[in-house]
Amino acid sequence: MIAMRPSLDRILICRTDNIGDVVLTLPLAGYLKTRFPQARVDLLCRAYVAPAMRHSRFLDRVITIEEAGEPEAFFKQGGYDAVLFAFPDRRLATAAKRARVPQRIGTSHRLYHWFTCNRLAHFSRVKSNLHEAQLNFLLLRPLGIDHVPTLDEIPALYGLTAPQRPAVDALFESGQRHIILHPKSNGSGREWPLGHFTALARELSADPEIRLFVTGSAAEGALIAQEAPDLLALPNVESVCGRLDLDGLLALIGRCDGLVASSTGPLHLAAAVGSRALGLFPPIKPLDPGRWGPLGTRAEVLCAERPCAGCKDAASCICMASITPSQVAARLRAWVRT
Repeated sequence: MIAMRPSLDRILICRTDNIGDVVLTLPLAGYLKTRFPQARVDLLCRAYVAPAMRHSRFLDRVITIEEAGEPEAFFKQGGYDAVLFAFPDRRLATAAKRARVPQRIGTSHRLYHWFTCNRLAHFSRVKSNLHEAQLNFLLLRPLGIDHVPTLDEIPALYGLTAPQRPAVDALFESGQRHIILHPKSNGSGREWPLGHFTALARELSADPEIRLFVTGSAAEGALIAQEAPDLLALPNVESVCGRLDLDGLLALIGRCDGLVASSTGPLHLAAAVGSRALGLFPPIKPLDPGRWGPLGTRAEVLCAERPCAGCKDAASCICMASITPSQVAARLRAWVRT
């Protein structure tokens, strides 16, 4: 007797971690929506991530963990056929079991998934050579779907567009090319030194048509002002740190001529909406571009050429420091010439 594939009319993807991680989960939603056009595909995420995710055409609904309320009641009311735990969460997995969601998919290396999920995906993110966006597709294998897209196929699966916001439009000056510098990463990756960002901005000040926006949270803006005051004092630089919510940041990214950042959420947002995105990475697995590089039609990376010599931590990462401001400036000048 041939086994029937389980019903997939209402699917929930749970990804309750950071911006970049959630952006790289959007292709999974895009694939499901393309393969099962009749299906409802929802996303459960954190509140600060949700505004950007609501601009993906492949998601029917974006629900925040904060507004979902009591998890068991949420799962029961949702009537989902399948829940995919792209980010493991014991509390949510337990609630989905109690709500009797028919298909509950989680990774097998989380012990509590053996008791809460009835479909286990056997893979390790840390040890895999796949990109993070590809790894999410391994969650479909317990459902009988054995498909991992190539990296070239990923950009078409985001479905993400940048909104337009009058307050953001007012920041732009006619006749100039605008590029975002996003120096901090909220601790999510190895950061390019602030001194290098200052040297980059100073080198680009020789190009009067290039204007630079520095982005980040209010706390990151205060840190940059304290540790790199010369950067913010340059006449070609304007800090918008703390002035934009995530929706506004996405609008800014959509209007700018490109973005430079280390491995962080705004880098992946830029790649997802088709903007120019330059990611700065160390050659250290699993922090390297092979796992976390931006995937977009106009995304690119710079990475130290030599293998890591044993950098102990992000603050002393020689690999990131070896990417020179002149290398980055050359890429950005190529952007404005095209």
